[in-house]
Amino acid sequence: MTRTPAAGPGPMAPAATAPWTELLPAAADSSLAALLTAADQDWSRPAHGLDWTCRETLDHLALGLTGYAGLLIARPRDRYITLFASLDPAAPVPACVEGLGIAASLLTSTVRDTAAHVRAWHPWGHSDAAGFAAMGITELVLHTYDITRALGHSWTPPDAPVGAALARLFPDAPADGSPFDTLLWCTGRIPLPGRRRRTEWQWDGTPRGEAIARRTRFPPPS
Repeated sequence: MTRTPAAGPGPMAPAATAPWTELLPAAADSSLAALLTAADQDWSRPAHGLDWTCRETLDHLALGLTGYAGLLIARPRDRYITLFASLDPAAPVPACVEGLGIAASLLTSTVRDTAAHVRAWHPWGHSDAAGFAAMGITELVLHTYDITRALGHSWTPPDAPVGAALARLFPDAPADGSPFDTLLWCTGRIPLPGRRRRTEWQWDGTPRGEAIARRTRFPPPS
């Protein structure tokens, strides 16, 4: 998908007031609890708005969080890593949720152990540890929403990690709604009052100062 500008950009959301190594576990704890609540439902049905089933979406989540940790460790310049972490397809849902918790813990530990100057490749902007933490939070809350909505469960993640991820990855997001509703709008899942649902979107994981310098040095074509 390609990024489209927000309709009427608002002020940047407040910066994280807690370290990413607290925000990421907070998002993970909320997501895991919500997924376990729905563990007795039919996970073979499609996740909301996705081509994957709920079970496949859970596997995607575990793979993605482990992959973010791997990118920070290997620090490739132009590619994904070759390590793929999948959940046991024969395991019951609660055991798979446990596996997702392990993946979230691995990413949190890697973020904690990664120096601030480290950068790693991502197709949506070479990023630092904070950026990958924000990506992990975003993946967790979005796909937990996709799964729980498909399974008939209502869930809202805590504001602090969502607001921090929103500020880090979508700095031009509108600032007149709840953090989670705004993130759902930024990622094409819902409309907002006065703003139609997006059909294309992309976050920018590049550290803010580097992103501004890059846009200044290489302005987009007119």
